[in-house]
Amino acid sequence: MTDLSGKIAIITGAASGIGLAGVETFVKAGAKVIAGDVQDEKGKALETRFGADTVRYIHCDVTDMGELEALMQSAVDAFGGLDILWNNAGAGGTPTDIEDLDLDGYDFTMNLLLKQVFAGTKFAIPHMKARGKGAIINTSSISAVCAGYAPITYSVAKKGVAHFSKLAAAQLAKYQIRVNAILPGFIATSIFGGALGMTREQSDQMAEMLAQAGGKMQPIGRVGRGGDIAEMAAFLASDAAGFVTGGEFLVDGGMTVGPPHSWNEEVASPILDALGITPEQAEQMRVAMASGSQS
Repeated sequence: MTDLSGKIAIITGAASGIGLAGVETFVKAGAKVIAGDVQDEKGKALETRFGADTVRYIHCDVTDMGELEALMQSAVDAFGGLDILWNNAGAGGTPTDIEDLDLDGYDFTMNLLLKQVFAGTKFAIPHMKARGKGAIINTSSISAVCAGYAPITYSVAKKGVAHFSKLAAAQLAKYQIRVNAILPGFIATSIFGGALGMTREQSDQMAEMLAQAGGKMQPIGRVGRGGDIAEMAAFLASDAAGFVTGGEFLVDGGMTVGPPHSWNEEVASPILDALGITPEQAEQMRVAMASGSQS
């Protein structure tokens, strides 16, 4: 089991989804956690659940630089320092394509998904330098490496998060601050409902529906849960990952290994599909050709 005993962590977007799983996982591993979010009711419930000596909820809109900087300071004020920062907060952002690009939506999405990662890291550095080392984890996405998984503005921002993590790792290595990015695949969270304009309650319900129905989308045969990402984050935050920095870690159930026909024999390859040949017909042809070559 990952050991985070004695470490102090900040997780943004901590009141639900991947962030909530992060709080649960980090606490179980022995860390004290500052949980930043804008969902005050859920955030305060977290503090009540674990106790204020273990988890403190701080209201933080990560697009507000003052609130974000204060969030970093809150770890020092509450627990005496800062060892781990997980820049995890996010949402789907503007859904428009290039041709119909919503420029205001573009600015909002970039501020939410990319600028806050830059800024959160900047604000965390002096606190981590004071501790002599630190670990920063940034939530990117498989949409950073493949088209078709998310809107273009979201995807470009997440690509920026992944590359930023590598560049920051280079710049901060001299302070023994490690920086890594996690690229989640299809994780059943409320982000999908939020992108469709649903309420938070409706989005949470949709997340559970996705968890039940989405397994066929990936080779591993099940939808990812927040805990799958949280476990990777906990490892990257721990001393066990002391030689790991500048990495981009896919946690996607195999979604990016290849197109569906590469792992699902019931799906025709694009070539067969173009020729109008079903997988069954292709198998019949293979058997016939094999028989012919043996005669």
